[in-house]
Amino acid sequence: MGAEKQSSKGQAWFCTTGLSSDMEIEVDDMTYHLNKFLLMSKSRKLHQLLTEQEQSDEKKKRHEEEGDGYTPHIRLENFPGGPEIFEMVVKVCYGVKVNLSASTAVLLRCAAEELEMTEEYSPDNLILKTENFLSHSVLSNTQETIAALKACEPVTSLAESIGITKQCIDSIVSIASSSADPSLFGWPMNNSTKQHSKVLLSPVLSEDLLELSFPIFKRVVQAMKAKGLSDNIVETSLIRYAKKHIPLITSRSSASSTIASENQQRELLETIISYLPVHNSSATSTTRSLFGLLRSAIILNTSEKCRTVLEIKIGSHLEKATLDDLLIPSYSYLNETLYDIDLVERLIRHFLENDAVSFLSSPSLTVVGKLIDGVLCEIASDSNLKPERFYSLAVSLPDEARLYDDGLYRAIDIYLKSHPRILEAEREKICSVMDFQKLTIEGCTHAAQNERLPLRAVVKVLFLEQLQLRTLVTAVTEEDGGETAGEAKVDFGVWEKVVKENEVLRLDMDAMRTRLYHLESEYLNLKEVIAKIDKERLYVANARPRKWSISNKFGCKFKTQVCDSHEAKMVDGRCQRR
Repeated sequence: MGAEKQSSKGQAWFCTTGLSSDMEIEVDDMTYHLNKFLLMSKSRKLHQLLTEQEQSDEKKKRHEEEGDGYTPHIRLENFPGGPEIFEMVVKVCYGVKVNLSASTAVLLRCAAEELEMTEEYSPDNLILKTENFLSHSVLSNTQETIAALKACEPVTSLAESIGITKQCIDSIVSIASSSADPSLFGWPMNNSTKQHSKVLLSPVLSEDLLELSFPIFKRVVQAMKAKGLSDNIVETSLIRYAKKHIPLITSRSSASSTIASENQQRELLETIISYLPVHNSSATSTTRSLFGLLRSAIILNTSEKCRTVLEIKIGSHLEKATLDDLLIPSYSYLNETLYDIDLVERLIRHFLENDAVSFLSSPSLTVVGKLIDGVLCEIASDSNLKPERFYSLAVSLPDEARLYDDGLYRAIDIYLKSHPRILEAEREKICSVMDFQKLTIEGCTHAAQNERLPLRAVVKVLFLEQLQLRTLVTAVTEEDGGETAGEAKVDFGVWEKVVKENEVLRLDMDAMRTRLYHLESEYLNLKEVIAKIDKERLYVANARPRKWSISNKFGCKFKTQVCDSHEAKMVDGRCQRR
């Protein structure tokens, strides 16, 4: 019904219905040449503006005096939806049918409000038509409602004042709660939920919801909480929104995110985390997602309160974490270690404070024990890891967290191998965190031959091996037969192999003692030779101003006695055995 033309003043729109065009309305860079009566009959605001202009326009008086025609001109600033929506308003005024969608209906409703196209002014007007369309064709359909809610963003103030935003939000939350369909927020549906769901929603809906601006999305979350939706749905929707708009959380974040600066991302992340349910015992969101939020919070330098909220949530379900989750790099220059060990210790503390692990026999406790042993193995080779830091992390869990100490022993062995220059006292302290009675056969065998362990630790292992062997032999002897006896004999065979290996080890130790004894004997013989040389040159030394001896020459001093590991003693200058 209309045609556009280009002019020096911009684009012009002319009606082709044959009706006269006796007024001009300018919207942005488009000028519409329209019939004054049709628009004034539908819009109270246009009627008022035209009336005021005709009564006070000096330009009209001048044209009337000169006998020229006059065309009133009105400019509409910041019109909702711009020229596209105003053209649809014109078509409605001209009685032309228009095709509506969720987004155009919202903008037309705002435009009708702006132009005061009410029922009181003219029956069957645009406000009523758009409200009927929204009620019957949009708000009853979740996908259309989300599209309408997104259309409210460029006209936030006007849409809020006439209640469209609230209607859309209430409709979304109401449908989600009444239909028991968590897939709206990206929540996986089980078979039971699908069977009882009244409305099956497309998976794309959750993505549409994530496209909303955060102020509106935040209002959706608030409505979800007020409606009593489960913490699972609230938490999952928030995490999915964060992943969508904060690239640091996951490499698969949307490239179309409008949140570019770090300050905006920090503000968004802090707000999202503040809305997360703190105590959600039934949360099924992946711990990996929470760790992604935590890493981003550290990198973006969010507030300490923000990070603490995440650490408490992660710590309460630490048994669901993986080794990769806990290996968070040290982003602060204050930390010398490769990974953030302080963070791991805080997570363990939050885990132990949780009521679910108050019982020492909790299965989750042993899961976390294995997890922390894995962390210790990974960080043990860090050259900047001090002994006290390794020790502190190793003892952060109670003894009941480890059924066997093989994992802990492996971490200790890696640490001692990577830090050969630590003091003997530090070695013994590190080894003290391990209970040798909780080592398996393989662990005992390895520890008994481990040169890196302190001597006291090796002695403990050998003693415990003998004690266990004696207990096992006694048990086998008392066994009457049957399947249990057969299993015991198999174990006895394994222990027999261990004993043989220990015998080899003891032979090696005896050989070392014998060699030490020969070295001590050679040392004593050498000392006697040196003493004899000193006596022969004594007269020369008396003739000189100062004494001379080979010991003074080389600055050496020798003790008169020595004792080896076989308890030798000095008798008349010779070493005799007891």
